[in-house]
Order: sequence, then structure tokens, then C-alpha cells
Amino acid sequence: MDNLPFLSILIALPLIGALAILVLARGDEETVARNAKQVALANSTIVFVVSLLLWVGFDRADPGFQYVEEYTWISQYNIAYRVGVDGISVLFVLLATLLTPLCILSAWDAVKNRVKEYMVAFLVLEALMIGTFVALDLVLFYVFFEAVLIPMFLIIGVWGGARRVYSAFKFFLYTLLGSVLMLVAIMTLIFTQGTADMIQLIKGDLGLAQNIQIWLWLAFFASFAVKMPMWPVHTWLPDAHVEAPTAGSVILAGVLLKMGGYGFLRFSLPMLPEASEAMALFVQILSIIAIVYTSIVALAQEDMKKLIAYSSVAHMGYVTLGIFSLNDMGVNGAIFQMLSHGVISAALFLIVGVVYDRLHTRMISRYGGIVETMPRYAIIFMLFMMASVGLPGTAGFVGEFMTLFGAFQANMWIGILAASGIVLGATYMLLLYRRVVFGKLEKDDLKAMLDMTPREIFIFAPLVILVLWMGVWPMPFLDIMSASVDALLVPFVEADAAGVAASN
Repeated sequence: MDNLPFLSILIALPLIGALAILVLARGDEETVARNAKQVALANSTIVFVVSLLLWVGFDRADPGFQYVEEYTWISQYNIAYRVGVDGISVLFVLLATLLTPLCILSAWDAVKNRVKEYMVAFLVLEALMIGTFVALDLVLFYVFFEAVLIPMFLIIGVWGGARRVYSAFKFFLYTLLGSVLMLVAIMTLIFTQGTADMIQLIKGDLGLAQNIQIWLWLAFFASFAVKMPMWPVHTWLPDAHVEAPTAGSVILAGVLLKMGGYGFLRFSLPMLPEASEAMALFVQILSIIAIVYTSIVALAQEDMKKLIAYSSVAHMGYVTLGIFSLNDMGVNGAIFQMLSHGVISAALFLIVGVVYDRLHTRMISRYGGIVETMPRYAIIFMLFMMASVGLPGTAGFVGEFMTLFGAFQANMWIGILAASGIVLGATYMLLLYRRVVFGKLEKDDLKAMLDMTPREIFIFAPLVILVLWMGVWPMPFLDIMSASVDALLVPFVEADAAGVAASN
């Protein structure tokens, strides 16, 4: 396996699947739709199985990049097709490859028009997501990072709700505007350092003055903050989620939001450590505002998807708080929180999709008492609701506990303020569950609703297993990232040691 271009194969497989759908899906509309779904599901399942080999073959003691491939692209500035994974990125690749087949299964009966194009868009999106997490060249990363917008724009704009075009353009323009500044920062790094090799840039001292570092840091921050999304550039997210089809919301919350946090870990901290340290308090304050403000806004929501979208902004606030605590516990917690949120938020959007497929409304007031007709649904909903509020024994608890612990280590008052978000989070999720599941079953259409089908249970099964596994035994996930996180934090540990020595 060492001699195989393993990551290139992983990127290429979904593209081959998309091409196969375009070529093989022929005949009448029903046949085309059936063939497209079968090919997409088979292809994405194969990609997931292949990606598991990354997990199996990964050397957990090595803090560097593994499975590295390099093919020269533009030799003058050392720009190349350069890919590889470390203990951080390998987990996000697995997250993307797990959620894609589940999204395709969830859309099996929900998508009625242009099914072939829908499946092609999802497979192309999967290839671009994998490419973003494995890219080790500045230009290649930018290409993948931006190209992800195109299939997601189409998924929202073509298969979304009534205001889908408005939401798709808002999503596209917000994220593109931030990324223009990132392009300027990338060009600056290439021209000043003479290379686009991210491995060299991460390992070496760039020799940049602190004021230049801060300008570059702000340029990267503009892009990653929108992608997360951080307050106050989060307003595109609720609109995008409300109008996106269920599978679009799953992949948006589960994977695309994580690209912002991944960008901070791959660019801001290792390449611009002085600026990251100088701006840490600024990010911590924005994170606190996001946690508290969006949790209060979530309390007022009447649309289930909008409530979960605002909860995602609050949970991403914990991620940025953990990353910019700049300590081992905080950064490990932030990565774990991103993974757990990827699974939990994906499940919550799928849960909304289950009842939306039956009643075609997301308004909370239209539901109530469905535990009587949908007991299996009520149990699965309860598990993921509890995981979202951080119940011990679930994945949500481990990530939140570690990020809060890291925040307390960095700044006690920041940690105390962040802890208040747990109470608010529990409040809006428990209210949502009570209003939808409990109460009197009075409406006739609710009485006629059928419980979850075997296909729907099959979709939730791996997510249930993961949430409990990560909550009860998190060490396999923490072990694989720990060496890479330790290497990432070396500049900050050295800076702290130097500060202590100078004070003595």
C-alpha cells in the first residue's frame, strides 16, 4: 500500500463514480433515477471502505504527514500536486467518507427530480471535500477549498426549498468574499517564501515581522471565520440550512463547517504562531458571543432546522475557543468537538428530515405527541438531543468538557462564560424535544404518521454507534491526533517557556 498513490485514488474514486452515472444512467426517467442512486451508493460505500485503510495503516506515533504524494505543477514557485494526511486531517477524511453514503441513502425517496444530477453533485462534492483535507500545497488547497462551493451551491439552489436561489447566492457570496482575502495571503506567502509547500511552511520559521503576520492572519481569518461560521458572519448558515434538502444540510453541518476549524489548525496556528497568540483573546471573545448569543436566538426559533443551525454556530464557538486556548487540552478538545458535532448535527438534520418527509413542514408548532405513533423515532431523537447538550457517555460531552477545560487553563473568566452556553444549549434542545415528541396527540395527520422504516434505522445505526463509542471510549480518536497536536503546539510551548524564563 505504501507504493500506491492512496490519497489520489481516494479523490479519484468519487469522480469515477460521477462519470459512471453520467455514462451509464440511460433509459426512461425511473430507470435513470434508480441506476444513478445505486451507482452513487455503491461508489460512496467503496470510498468509505477504502478510507478505513487510512485509519488501519496510520502510524499514531508519527506527528508528521503520511501517505505523501508529490507531482510538480509550477516549478518556479514549488507549486505542486502535493497531498498527505496527519493525525488531524485523517479523521476529517473519514468523517466526509462516512456521511456521504448516508446522505445518498437519506435522499433515496426524498429527491424526485433530476436524480442523476443530484447524485453526480454529491459524488463530486465528496471528492472535493477529501481533496481539501489532504492538500499540502497552498494553491491546491485553495482550489479544493473553493471548488467545494460549486456542488453545494447547486444542491441548495436546484433541490432546495422555496427561497433556495436567495440562500444559495448568499452562501456562495459570503464564503467567496472571505476567500478572496485568503488568496491574497496565499500569494503573499508564496512570493515571500518562494514555495507553496505547506510542509515546509509549517515546519520552518517564516521570518515574518509580527505586523505582517497579523495582516496575513486576518486575511486567513476572514475566510475561515465565514466557513465556521463565527459570529457575526454566521447569518448565511440558517438560511442555507432551511432551504437546503436534508442531505445538503447534513453534509453542510457535518463536514463543510469543519473546513474553517481545519484551516485554523493548518494555517493560522502553525504558520503564524505569533499572530495567533496576539489575536487569541479576540477570537475567544467572539467565541463567547457566538455561544451565548446564538443559543438565545435558538430559543426563539419556530423552525426545527433553523434551531439546529443556530445550535451549530454555538457549538462551533466551542471549537474556536478550544483552538485559540493554545493548549493541549483545548486543541485536542476542539478537534474532538468538530468530529462529534459532525456526527451529532448530521443526525439531528436527518431526524428533521424523517418527519419532514411525512408531513412536509418543519414548524415545531405542527408537531406534538408523536411518541405515541413513532416510538423508535422518539428514542433515536432523544439520544442525539442528549448528545447535543453534552450528556456524559455521549460524544458531545467529551468535546465540550475538553474545550472548556482548555479555556479555563487559558483564561478562567472566558471558561466561566463559555460554561453558561451549556445551560442555554440544554434549554433549547429539551424544549424542542418536548414540543415535538411529548404532549397530546390531537392532529389527525400526526396520528397517521408511520414510525421509522428499516432504511431510516439503517442510516442512523452507524451514527448511534459512533456517538456512544466516542462518548464511552474516546481514546482511539484522541490517540490518533495527539502526536500531531503536540507538534502543532511546539511554538506556543516554547514561547511560554521563554516567557517564564524571562520573568525569572
